[in-house]
Amino acid sequence: MILGVQFRGQVPANTSRRWFTHSWPEAWRVDWTVVPTWPLVDGNAQVEWKVQVDRQASSLVKYFIEIRNLTGGPVDIEARYAVLNS
Repeated sequence: MILGVQFRGQVPANTSRRWFTHSWPEAWRVDWTVVPTWPLVDGNAQVEWKVQVDRQASSLVKYFIEIRNLTGGPVDIEARYAVLNS
């Protein structure tokens, strides 16, 4: 298994932002997770996300990750990946 952080960013209060990451081998099974890194809050969920995929070439895919901030303040995030079958 390969683990890593693909990007970090900030999502303003009550909004969504969309990122993309490209040139992933199409044979890889990639699992995406978004983790809030600031502010430190032990309470309700701060973010939710969805992942969409596009075939950019015969052997490559591009992922689109949309992250929605569920709070009334900005939230810093990390988009983490796990390649399950490299």
